[in-house]
Amino acid sequence: MSTLLAPARRGAGTDRGIYTYISVFSAVLYMVLLIAPVIAGKLVQQFGLTPTELGMLFSLELGAFSLATVPAYLWLRRVNLVTASYAFTAVVIAGNIVSGFLDSFALLVAARVITSLAAGSITVIILTLSGRTSNPSRAFGIFVVFQLIMGAIILAVFPALFAGTGVGAIYWTMAALSACCLTVVRMIDGEVLRREPAAAEGGSRTKVPAGKFVTGLAAVLLFYVGLSGVWSFMAQIAGGAGIDLSTVSVVLAIATVPGIIAPLVATVLGDSPRRRIFLLIGYVGLAASVALLFGLSGLVQFAVAAMIFKFAWTFILPYLLSSLSDLGGGGHVMNTTNLMIGTGFAIGPILSGVLIESSGGFGGMLAVSLGCTLVSLGCAMAIQRKAPSA
Repeated sequence: MSTLLAPARRGAGTDRGIYTYISVFSAVLYMVLLIAPVIAGKLVQQFGLTPTELGMLFSLELGAFSLATVPAYLWLRRVNLVTASYAFTAVVIAGNIVSGFLDSFALLVAARVITSLAAGSITVIILTLSGRTSNPSRAFGIFVVFQLIMGAIILAVFPALFAGTGVGAIYWTMAALSACCLTVVRMIDGEVLRREPAAAEGGSRTKVPAGKFVTGLAAVLLFYVGLSGVWSFMAQIAGGAGIDLSTVSVVLAIATVPGIIAPLVATVLGDSPRRRIFLLIGYVGLAASVALLFGLSGLVQFAVAAMIFKFAWTFILPYLLSSLSDLGGGGHVMNTTNLMIGTGFAIGPILSGVLIESSGGFGGMLAVSLGCTLVSLGCAMAIQRKAPSA
């Protein structure tokens, strides 16, 4: 290693460096998902999108996060992760800048897909490095918490900062924040994966029961189909009850607080023999929040539903993913799980958009989301060990 690079790379690859990398990148890369209801309102105003078109945009954008997992099988162990991070971040910055200037919906879709492919590629690096820290649970907790903190900040300042602007202002803000991520890239060890022998990963693999593997993947897929379908149309559901966009933004910002508390609690509790109970509590809460959105009649009901929804969603996630990890199979199980997450995010918004447009209301969409949640609960329970280790 060159001595000229030593000061810049001091601590690179340590837990602290990886945690910093994870926190900064996860906060920025997942903004699109976390502020989807706000972006949706702006897109409808600016482009006059139908629910199906809006759902398609989010589905393609979120689906691109998932598709980035596929080529990563080829490049992840062959390139320097620092170089890859710089390259992908540059694409994210350029994509967000371009998105803000576009007035063609077709071109906007193309720009968002390319941007998300690059962001998804960085996510692959994040998830891979998380498993190589001394405390992967803490790394995953940081991954979730910093996403939610950034989402809360953006939702809180949205009414004052972006009220009189178009959706371009949001995309440009995301470009500026993405540029800030460049400052932490060198805090990781770019050669960590290339130094590992191929057999090292395979040494810890165990055979995964096919039935449980498929059931676990179904749990993750249906979980994300149900929650992303509802979350993407939160602003429209509230609007149908006469709640204005500015008020929705404030409510969703407040709802992010329990959403941040939930993964913090899950991280502190860790895995335990009570994981089955924790999952059940989370799923019941998620189902109850979706049920509250049926026949939404006012601000208080919406606020309660939104807060329970965010807490339950982020409380379930660590335990659901750890359930899949317990099945064994080394990195293949979690890589495929990540693919299911992206696929669920892709299916949920477009399915909800079609259901809303075909029925002229939100009842059918909410019913399908509630059904997905309950079936996911059943699948999650089916893959639990009888006595998970503490």
